[in-house]
Amino acid sequence: MPLRLLRLFLGFSAFAWGVSVAGVFASWPQVNDLAQGLGAQPIAYDPMVDYWLRMMAGAYALIGGWYLMLALWPQKFTVAIPWFGWLMIAEGVILLVHGLRLGLGPFPFCGDVSACLLGGSGIVFFAKAARPSQRAPVG
Repeated sequence: MPLRLLRLFLGFSAFAWGVSVAGVFASWPQVNDLAQGLGAQPIAYDPMVDYWLRMMAGAYALIGGWYLMLALWPQKFTVAIPWFGWLMIAEGVILLVHGLRLGLGPFPFCGDVSACLLGGSGIVFFAKAARPSQRAPVG
């Protein structure tokens, strides 16, 4: 059961990061509409901002890919799992500090912080479930 819960937290994290892949392929008007739906003001087109968006979206999607690999093969990546749990917790703290500093409203700020802190805590808590059994083979 702990291994299933670890995989659940890793899969959740893979989705949370991986959903950013949409930012790689979306048009600028679609990105602008999405950003406004999340509380941003309209963003004037700037090629450098467009480039940075694609860079961040690609990086986040690739991070999601790593979480997916951890979820699919946890015993193969046992050593990496706690690191990726702590990465989520660190990101949650970064988002919390700067969200409060900037006076952001609860949506989507609270969701992002909660996803990072809960996902990361779950991964760290259940990370030991990925370790190979310590029992000696019979026979």
